[in-house]
Amino acid sequence: MKVTDIKAFVVDCFRTNWVFVKVYTDEGIAGVGEGTLEYKEKALIGAIEHIKSYLVGKDPRQIEKHYHDIYRDAYWRGGAVLMSALSAVEMALWDILGKSLGVPVYQLLGGKVNDDCRIYVNGWFAGAREPEEFGAKAKEAVQRGVTAMKWDPFGKSYLQISNKELDKALRCIAAVRDAVGDEVDLLIEAHGRFDVPTGIKIAQEIAPFKPMFLEEPVPPNNLEALEAVRAKSPVAIAAGERLYTRFDYNELFRRRACDYIQPDISHAGGIMELKKIAAIAEANYIPFAPHNPSGPIANAATLQLAACCPNFCILEIMYSDVDWRKDVTDENLIYENGRMKIGDKPGLGIELNEEECRRHPYAEHNLRHYTGALTDIRPAKTELYF
Repeated sequence: MKVTDIKAFVVDCFRTNWVFVKVYTDEGIAGVGEGTLEYKEKALIGAIEHIKSYLVGKDPRQIEKHYHDIYRDAYWRGGAVLMSALSAVEMALWDILGKSLGVPVYQLLGGKVNDDCRIYVNGWFAGAREPEEFGAKAKEAVQRGVTAMKWDPFGKSYLQISNKELDKALRCIAAVRDAVGDEVDLLIEAHGRFDVPTGIKIAQEIAPFKPMFLEEPVPPNNLEALEAVRAKSPVAIAAGERLYTRFDYNELFRRRACDYIQPDISHAGGIMELKKIAAIAEANYIPFAPHNPSGPIANAATLQLAACCPNFCILEIMYSDVDWRKDVTDENLIYENGRMKIGDKPGLGIELNEEECRRHPYAEHNLRHYTGALTDIRPAKTELYF
């Protein structure tokens, strides 16, 4: 079996663009992957083209060798762009291998330890501005079976936060907690906004609401800062969506700078690299809770890890999305009691509709985190996925 072509499909999904990859072979088996890289999609496409020049003509089943050589030969190792391109292609190679053998990818990684996995929802808050609106949307989500939910209540703050802004954030968390009761887990997102003293202050202020964790309280490029916040935080700290490969995670583990790890399958090297990261976390008794707010193929690939990683804890999933999400793939998600079923189809268990992808071409979107428009993530017409 030889690779004959690699194509990238960039699909507008309102808040960003999904970037899907399809690897074709001379035996008619094709594999799909996803490297969705918010606001840097054009750079990602170029990186995929570099990988194509290496991979065409080679056996796609030699996944470990190809990963090693592509990573090594990039010379400028790591980083969001190169690693997202490699992640997407690596996923597609696993999809090809699973399909060629007629088994799901998780079977190639040791088999199932989980038939389903607990989820927490992101995006449930779309359009909310005031604490009362967050509370109302949270109550609606719980009525649909949600048992854990995440959001960023910190507006457009960066590094510091004023007393007025912090008061509003705390009122927002209080409104959600009051709306959902004590049975539902709240996960508080900070998007790497704050400096160390502010991160510590926020952790202390939100503690009475009993959050499951505070995510990424400080920027991702200084693990000493993250370690400093964790040392004084009364709540668990989650981090890692902007770390790439087990080499970056090695330092995180050495410092024990967080309590939950959140590598993203679209950015941190793909399926096998996350499996290795999860194994190191398991040896350190750290729960594995992957970052997963992207598209349907990344979700399908992450579910393969949910099946076969003993320390898999909880999976992020979008609560709602653009209505054409159901058209660009044959995704079939099954939820029950706050958990997602893991399917048994060969490969990743998902196929791409190329024609439908072309109907929603690239559209430029800009970062919303520091503009106050963070909840504007959905169009007026929205499809609920839970």
